[in-house]
Amino acid sequence: MTTFNELDIRADILTGLAALGFATPTPIQQEVIPLILEQRRDLISLAQTGTGKTAAFGIPLVQLTEVARRQIQALVLCPTRELCVQVARDLEGMARHVAGIKILPVYGGTPIEGQIRALRQGVHIIVATPGRLLDLIRRRSVDISGVVSMVLDEADEMLNMGFQEELNAILAETPADKNTMLFSATMPKGVSTIARKYMTDPLEITIGKLNAGAENVRHLYYMVQAKNRYPALKRIVDINPEMYAIIFCRTRQETKELADKLMQDGYTADALHGDLSQPQRDHIMNKFRRRNLQILVATDVAARGLDVSDLTHVINYNLPDDAANYTHRSGRTGRAGKEGTAISIIHMREKFRIRELQQRLGKTFEHRRVPSGYEVCKKQLQSHVDTVMRVSVDHERLDSLLPIIEEKLAGLERDELIKRFVSLEFNRILDYYRDAQDLNEPEIKTGGPRSQERSAGRPPRDDANFVRFSLNIGRRDGVLPTRLIGMINEAVGTKKIAIGKIIIAEKHSLLDADGRYAEAIFEAFRHQMINGKPVRVEVAKGAPGEGVGKGRPKPPGKGKPRFGAKGKRGVPFKKS
Repeated sequence: MTTFNELDIRADILTGLAALGFATPTPIQQEVIPLILEQRRDLISLAQTGTGKTAAFGIPLVQLTEVARRQIQALVLCPTRELCVQVARDLEGMARHVAGIKILPVYGGTPIEGQIRALRQGVHIIVATPGRLLDLIRRRSVDISGVVSMVLDEADEMLNMGFQEELNAILAETPADKNTMLFSATMPKGVSTIARKYMTDPLEITIGKLNAGAENVRHLYYMVQAKNRYPALKRIVDINPEMYAIIFCRTRQETKELADKLMQDGYTADALHGDLSQPQRDHIMNKFRRRNLQILVATDVAARGLDVSDLTHVINYNLPDDAANYTHRSGRTGRAGKEGTAISIIHMREKFRIRELQQRLGKTFEHRRVPSGYEVCKKQLQSHVDTVMRVSVDHERLDSLLPIIEEKLAGLERDELIKRFVSLEFNRILDYYRDAQDLNEPEIKTGGPRSQERSAGRPPRDDANFVRFSLNIGRRDGVLPTRLIGMINEAVGTKKIAIGKIIIAEKHSLLDADGRYAEAIFEAFRHQMINGKPVRVEVAKGAPGEGVGKGRPKPPGKGKPRFGAKGKRGVPFKKS
């Protein structure tokens, strides 16, 4: 077994690693550390979250720093504030016994003046988010012209968050002969473009199966009606008393609402989203790391960079838009060699998305039934009894009180006494689940597109004034009629919009719907992303209910002008 001592790491850094609890290097650390230290060549490392990539690039950056040279020598770019702070904290831990080295996190959401003052005092390594770093560059408050090593951490997520222009501007300010290292869980087109444009003959290293996610994570899904999503979530949490989890939601508003519901129902939960100030985020994360919170409800962006190694579960309250985001989410659990569970709560119209994820990730997703009220109560009781058995008893202090206790309880039989103690703890949960209904959605076999429309609860209405809509997504994007209907259901929150014929072609789709609700249809797809591509919708040529002419729908942009906000023409729907 390889040790850190065998990787030619300096003694002062090894001391810091030992204090952090680093025992043996992970596969990515064994591969990457020697390459950076010895060859100093451009590198692309594809590895999932939780594989130890921060130490893989952090240890060499610290070791290669010339402390006597008071200049920024290494730059690490991260997509979010949380990841930026975490990476800087990790580097500081590795460099704790390296005399004189200065490491600074630079990110938005905090006053820029303090960061400018710290930069003036001299810094060797900066860890930054693209937006704040570019702001400092434009203010002439930071000089990265002497950077020797540059790391793009979670490059795929930086591009997903729209940092392409910022990355180009920052990279243009750095020396052409620097050593560039790109770390990513996936390899989308944008990441490949950066590699071609800014890297020289990079060595590519893939740890594990690309895009597959952690190997020690079980993938489960529960299928319920959309209205039963929250009750199902509560049962899943209740039947896992030792759960320590992140629940992922699609929007900030949903994150706030779900966390509020959970707290009102007595769960130790809180929300992490983009509307929080940095001190608020730090406070919530400190509570979560100390396990004062059982559940953290978060958006994908807010959860990036969270370094919590012992999560038991990740729960998808809503499925993400693409497989890469699912990989990032599930990678939050099953870390540091521990087992983890990724749970998705879906409705019938999303069943095909589970099949899609199975195919893309090469994983098996197990269908589980939402537990009954009786099953939940039984598991909670067993957990409580286990807790009682583990309680440490102070016999010396209690023995003197036993006569009083025995006198008070003398009239109770053993079984009655047990029931009373159980009731004291469990009356609330027993009352809640007394008449609990079955929340499971029966699996319905569907045939072609027409039967799929009807299984979604959307039969066409006779009074509907149908209009044909054209979308820029099709079979190659994994689109099925049920998915289109589901996206409308989720956004509008009603089934009163009549849906007629749906035709899915290879690259585009046609959908007939009640024209009186055109604005609602536009709104349903306004900020949707399928496989990283913004969805565009427009009114199409051709009479509703007809076929597709010669077999191909009119592509969006080739027919009538597309509509944007409030029905304005010529405005494409893009991710905000």
